[in-house]
Amino acid sequence: MILLDEEQVQALLSWEELIPVMKKALVEFSAGRVIQPVRTVIPVPEQAAFFGLMPAVYGDVMGTKLVSIFPRNVQRGLHTHLATIQLFRAVTGEPLAVMDGRVITAWRTAAVSAIATQVLAPEDARVLAILGSGVQAHTHLQALKLVRGFEEIRIWSRTAEHAERFAAETGATPTSAEQAVRGADVIVTATNTSEPILRGAWLKAGAHVNAVGAVGPKARELDDEAMKDAVVVVESRVAALQESGEIRHSGIEIFAEIGELVAGITSKPHGRTTVFKSLGIAVEDVATGKLVYERAMGTCASKSGAP
Repeated sequence: MILLDEEQVQALLSWEELIPVMKKALVEFSAGRVIQPVRTVIPVPEQAAFFGLMPAVYGDVMGTKLVSIFPRNVQRGLHTHLATIQLFRAVTGEPLAVMDGRVITAWRTAAVSAIATQVLAPEDARVLAILGSGVQAHTHLQALKLVRGFEEIRIWSRTAEHAERFAAETGATPTSAEQAVRGADVIVTATNTSEPILRGAWLKAGAHVNAVGAVGPKARELDDEAMKDAVVVVESRVAALQESGEIRHSGIEIFAEIGELVAGITSKPHGRTTVFKSLGIAVEDVATGKLVYERAMGTCASKSGAP
């Protein structure tokens, strides 16, 4: 069994490898070839925090992500989302690896949003709006630029200083949430809010939204108008109906799972405003963990001179 820390995991990941791996995992999940329950979440009331367990069996591997969400870590100078992924051989149950899961969470989430953008966003999308300025905002910018040729990037954050920093690092334009969204072709919501910060009235017809930040039956980043006027796509119907505040509050019907669209089982909508409600599912973590493990073992073999 190998142990991989955050720096080692980061060095082994690339968008060019990860995005196809996520496509395959999503197709396999929607085809019913993945064993995966909805995540178990345990509250930690003293810290207003949560601890989650996300297991899956996927082909020749199985694994679980153990994830903690501690919002007060901001005041402690720590990341709010921390995780580890444990990987096992599905045939024998042998442990293969324990690896940092924070970077994997950030990368696999953005990779799946890039897939949704590739499938659902207008081909000529040129304006990207990002609401939020944290880790997910950065990884989403990297991943989405691989699937659409954006000419303008707008950024909004509830903390103006954070938006200014993001803009200085990326060349984006800091602005208000409404100004960012109006006229944008693709929008990413990646905040830790539990109340809507994106209004449906701001969305232009045919825009695509990757709604990433809100997870939980009460949390939401999009208002009812944004949800009811859009075609809504998810990773897992079962998980979305339990875990998405936007879907539960608005009462909309789910159009498709993203794996169904990638596989061509369901035809993508044309000319409609679309929302990809991202929640993150365990098979994404296990598939990414497998990719990292295989890359690590290949690197180890190369360094040792093994064939």
